[in-house]
Amino acid sequence: MEKITVDALVENLQTVIDFATEKLEARDCPMKTSMQLELVVEEIFVNIASYAYHPEIGAATFCMEFEENPSAVKMTFIDGGKPYNPLEKDDPDTTLELEDRDIGGLGIFLVKKNVDEISYEYADGKNILRMKKFF
Repeated sequence: MEKITVDALVENLQTVIDFATEKLEARDCPMKTSMQLELVVEEIFVNIASYAYHPEIGAATFCMEFEENPSAVKMTFIDGGKPYNPLEKDDPDTTLELEDRDIGGLGIFLVKKNVDEISYEYADGKNILRMKKFF
């Protein structure tokens, strides 16, 4: 497993994306999958940076682990911020007109649409969001 830990600040987003991209390219991940996962990494990291510790600053750890046969990547975000399970929020009703929809929730909806498995747990004072994507 490879991991990176940075302060959960939006200005560290590119560092985390570069880390993910480098690991995906080393595994010959298809471009479409790589782009989907960059969206996932951006959405989750920005949410942690924006909400987990506010107004304080804390650490965010991003882990990647690769599997073979079939090829897959397991990604985990860990933070010690406020407990929050993003999977408890109902998916937005995308059949409604924009003005009729509730604000928020679209980001985690996009994350769920771009990974094959996703789970959340709060353990030892940490938010742990695990995702898996086959490629």
